[in-house]
Amino acid sequence: MPVTPVTYHAEHAWTGGTVASGVVIETAGERITAVRTGVAVPPPGAEVLRGLTLPGLANAHSHAFHRALRGIAQRGSGTFWTWRDSMYDVAGRLDPDTYLELARAVYAEMALAGITCVGEFHYLHHAPGGTPYADPNAMGEALIEAAAQAGIRITLLDACYLSSGFGAPPERHQLRFTDGDADAWAVRASALKERGHARIGAAVHSVRAVPAGQIAAVARWAADREAPLHAHLSEQPAENQACLAAHGRTPARLLADHGALGPRTSAVHATHLTGEDIGLLGDSRTTICMCPTTERDLADGIGPASGLARAGSPISLGSDSHAVVDLFEEARAVELDERLRTLRRGHWSAAALLRAATEDGHASLGWPEAGRIEAGAPADLTTVALDSVRTAGPPPSLGAETAVFAATAADVRHVVVGGRPVVRDGVHLLVRDVPGALSRTIARLTRP
Repeated sequence: MPVTPVTYHAEHAWTGGTVASGVVIETAGERITAVRTGVAVPPPGAEVLRGLTLPGLANAHSHAFHRALRGIAQRGSGTFWTWRDSMYDVAGRLDPDTYLELARAVYAEMALAGITCVGEFHYLHHAPGGTPYADPNAMGEALIEAAAQAGIRITLLDACYLSSGFGAPPERHQLRFTDGDADAWAVRASALKERGHARIGAAVHSVRAVPAGQIAAVARWAADREAPLHAHLSEQPAENQACLAAHGRTPARLLADHGALGPRTSAVHATHLTGEDIGLLGDSRTTICMCPTTERDLADGIGPASGLARAGSPISLGSDSHAVVDLFEEARAVELDERLRTLRRGHWSAAALLRAATEDGHASLGWPEAGRIEAGAPADLTTVALDSVRTAGPPPSLGAETAVFAATAADVRHVVVGGRPVVRDGVHLLVRDVPGALSRTIARLTRP
């Protein structure tokens, strides 16, 4: 079938690490074929993108079902560990049909926020009690289909989850997470197939949930496929203390000793690290996925993002538990939280934070060709209004600073994924009533 070229004219665009004006973006099929700057008048027939057009944003860490906890988890007080009880309750109510319904709405919310690719850290594999579905990957397939229906790309990071903590058997709520051992996990994960909008990666849920002797098997599975490997790392001091007690090593050292660090690996959170840990992660070029709104919401702490970057680790961003779905908020929080920690400003430029939200996020998810507005890249575009009450005032030349430090998800005007419009004038074109879809599904999952 012949490919119909589409030309976009961006009023302003972030390309090549700077803001250019009058940018013509020519596409054919799912790819950008040419980019020209300084074109003041839109070519005949071009679709006009008013505002600042960015490469599509990459949400490098998501647990879609956690979206049902928004509001609920903000009641009362407690810690990560008390929050986890609420999470288990929602997890126990999902099946493939309800997960498809919820995830479609969550991914549509992401599209409205300018996110064109999500890394879904998936460990909700089996039916309650641990019995596999007739299709052992029914829950993962629901997530892949949900992304397709919402119009975004997905990397399904299938997580190995075997233990409730350093060799202890899974608790009742965790039975549906586990395959029994890493070999059985690998057999099931190997049946997942990539498709145009979906790639498959692996995850070590955490060093507490995968026995040390089985971490290497998960790392080998990913290495054999040149697939991304993700792991929650040192999110809580209690995890570090338990790891030291069990193995005499920090979680970062344990992952390193079992071959689980490297350029295809992303360590999520990396909040409570030693100097040696930072060196291990940086020297191995392991990406760090920061999730500041979740780390704040769960009182986890502030991770050493700038120190990790200086050591050699790329930084990506995730919305994790979806207390907020807003990659602009995640980006500026990396800088603003660091200011609170150090009492000093200026750790991160807007350009560096946009790279984390785009190019480095996509690379973390196994889409290294994405996250840039240039010929050959996927035609994934996000346009941010520069005339809202939040963004009006600064000159377009400061569009990157305006987007990172002032814009919110509500300022996303247009989204294109693979050359296809998904959001136009702030309206999702595939899921027409996203708030309604979220409300209906979450009400069914959380009613007493």
